[in-house]
Amino acid sequence: MKKNVIVFGLIAGAIVSGLMAVTMAMCYANGHTNGSMYLGYATMLIAFSMIFVAVKNYRDKYNGGEITFGKGFMIGLYIALIASTCYVVSWLIIYYNFMPDFMERYATQVLAEAKAAGASAKELSDETAKMDSYKQMYKNPVFIMLFTYMEILPVGLIIAVIAALILKKKPNNNNVVITG
Repeated sequence: MKKNVIVFGLIAGAIVSGLMAVTMAMCYANGHTNGSMYLGYATMLIAFSMIFVAVKNYRDKYNGGEITFGKGFMIGLYIALIASTCYVVSWLIIYYNFMPDFMERYATQVLAEAKAAGASAKELSDETAKMDSYKQMYKNPVFIMLFTYMEILPVGLIIAVIAALILKKKPNNNNVVITG
């Protein structure tokens, strides 16, 4: 199971990290992140499809065609943790080396969108305070890691549950006892 989890976890991590780097570069080049959230979650779903592949691979190749929900979920959980860690590390590298003004740009965009949507002065003030709070938290690498894990890990956990439910297969008990 260990090799299966590591291989598919690293594949999922490479997919999600690579696609995140590309989409962030595109968003940064246009100066806005409109639609990037949906694109980001779509790339996560693509990457986490490796959970289905890994659970099915383990069930069919290494476990005689059988797998419990618990075992399938654990495989998915470990893959989600590996891929999420790759994503977090990639974001830290991108943020600190290529996009150190990300939070400033993001806050500016959020406030501009709120203003364009007709937010009141009170709502703009509240949103400004919230963005200032986020910018302060983003100065601490621990908060950056926590925020980034909160983006991706829940998606991986949901996919792990779904994969374990769909792919679980109980042992085939062909032992028929005839009494008579």
